[in-house]
Amino acid sequence: MSPTRKGSQGAITPSEHGATSRTEPSDWRGTAMSRIRDLIQQADPSIVEQVKWRKPSNPAGIPVWYHDGIICTGETYKSHLRLTFAQGAMLPDPKRLLNSGLEGGTLRAIVMHEGDEIDAEAFKSLIRAAVTLNASSIHH
Repeated sequence: MSPTRKGSQGAITPSEHGATSRTEPSDWRGTAMSRIRDLIQQADPSIVEQVKWRKPSNPAGIPVWYHDGIICTGETYKSHLRLTFAQGAMLPDPKRLLNSGLEGGTLRAIVMHEGDEIDAEAFKSLIRAAVTLNASSIHH
C-alpha cells in the first residue's frame, strides 16, 4: 500500500515519517525528533503530521502535529529541540515536562538538549491530553 497525502497541505502519514526524517539533522537532534514522532504516533495513531514554514534558511520546514487542531510543533535549533504545545497552559503536566514559556498565557514548550531523555509515558499522556482538549474545544 502506498502512502497517501491529504490535498496539498503536506500531510504526512505514519508510513512517510522516514521521508521527513531524511531532511533532519543527522546528529542527536534527528534521532530525538524521530523518537518524538514515534511517541506521538503511539499516543494517538490518528494524529496527522504536516510540514509547514519551509524557507531557504530552513528547507526542511517545521513539523506540525494535528488532531482537531494543532497539538504541537517540533522546531530544530543548533543546540536544542523545542516542542511547542499550542494549548500547553491548559494541559495537565504532573511530570513537569513543559519547561519553557511558563510565564506565557497559552503556549508551553518542552526544550530538549543533547543527552536529555524524555519520559515516554508522561509525554504520551501530554499528547493525549492535548488531543482531548482539542476535541472538547471543537464541540463547544
